Amino acid sequence: MTYIVVDACIRCKYMDCVEVCPVDCFYEGDNMLVIHPDECIDCGVCEPECPVEAIKPDTEDDPDAKWLKLNTEYAKTWPNITRMKEPPADREEFAQETGKLEKYFSPKPGEGDA
Repeated sequence: MTYIVVDACIRCKYMDCVEVCPVDCFYEGDNMLVIHPDECIDCGVCEPECPVEAIKPDTEDDPDAKWLKLNTEYAKTWPNITRMKEPPADREEFAQETGKLEKYFSPKPGEGDA
């Protein structure tokens, strides 16, 4: 098992999770984070840190493993992030919205720890 980031993170990107991760397996995109499944040690300390409940065990993924695939793909190209930054100013507007992948997902990388 590994943990995955799902669409609740899109346009919210709180980043509380990166501060507690003991193996630094978070990667930053333009408007969301992902977890590298090969680096995640399944400790679960990140899951309760997310205010929008965007971190789930991969056993709670969609039947087609959509989120595991997305996390795996983008963790290979997005920069690593280990320090919390200021989340987007408009995050509250998107916190309860669903279906954000189709509406807002950006494949562009974030800045990481740069």
